[in-house]
Amino acid sequence: MIYEFLYPLHTMFSSFNVFRYITFRTIFASITALLICLILGRWLIRKLQSLQIDQQIREDGPKTHLVKKGTPTMGGILIIFAVVISTLLWANLAVGYIWLVLLVTVGFGLIGFLDDYRKLAGKSSHGVSGKTRLAAEIMIALFVGVILYFKPGFNSQVTIPFFKTVLPNLGWGYILLCVFIIVGAANAVNLTDGLDGLATGPAGICFATYILFAYFVGNVKVAQYLQIPYVPGAGELSVFCGALMGAALGFLWFNAYPAEMFMGDVGSLSMGGALGTVAIITKQEILLAIVGGVFVMETFSVIFQVGYFKLTGGKRIFRMAPIHHHFELKGWAEPKVIVRFWIISILLALLAISTLKLR
Repeated sequence: MIYEFLYPLHTMFSSFNVFRYITFRTIFASITALLICLILGRWLIRKLQSLQIDQQIREDGPKTHLVKKGTPTMGGILIIFAVVISTLLWANLAVGYIWLVLLVTVGFGLIGFLDDYRKLAGKSSHGVSGKTRLAAEIMIALFVGVILYFKPGFNSQVTIPFFKTVLPNLGWGYILLCVFIIVGAANAVNLTDGLDGLATGPAGICFATYILFAYFVGNVKVAQYLQIPYVPGAGELSVFCGALMGAALGFLWFNAYPAEMFMGDVGSLSMGGALGTVAIITKQEILLAIVGGVFVMETFSVIFQVGYFKLTGGKRIFRMAPIHHHFELKGWAEPKVIVRFWIISILLALLAISTLKLR
């Protein structure tokens, strides 16, 4: 809205011309979302406490987590609010991609909200049934895939990291890829959100990385130089990613160890769904596996653990899955697990950025 109202004034006052720059608006979208979280965070914690909206701890989880019982949850509402307000203020709302990513963020957030509510109502760690939740996620992701597939100028080619000339066209299969990536990203972030700030930190790093990707693919000259697909309008997603990065940092202020508030499924599903959608629109969908490598590692640790358990009749690869619990049970202190996973996330983000030239 700020862009819509102030940029037209550049015809009278040249200083207002600054609002046309995506970089400028991305910076202020980040700051705005960060400040919203910092200002409202303490109030939300008190509100959640007064409503007795607190975390339900897994009975089969690490015993050290029992002290977390009673910590306010569903703080992801604050993340969504900050992102939506900041994006509406600073993005060019004439770009359809902005509305699409906001729809996914709110849609997946609503699924997470209902899941969290069911857990609170039942006073257990079990929310909406897995099938129901998955069906709702698939419906939203399918909508995104169909919209993008039929959008004029948006192709169904897939960018393969390290290979600039390999651009397989999946046709209708691209819609299925969209569903897989969006739903997969949402649930991967959700699985990772098991320690204080463990999902929030890497998510912020991922969105910081996609600020660059969105800007690059949305700028025809940069895209040609880097030999990556040019996606008109995708540059505005830098503003959205900036808002998410700022919101993640602001929320981390209260979510860092020892956490005063958890994001809940409402936060993890919305952030993951948004991340997957941004990766698809920017045509860096496969690269998400590197950028979000921590989330991928967490997800596969669960898949391997469950598969191996069934095949061997009760044996385990890890002491507990997701893998962050494995390291806890090995004796790593929770802050050490968290910070080391953050370091891994930063290294993977740098590797992903380097692939833009390693082609």
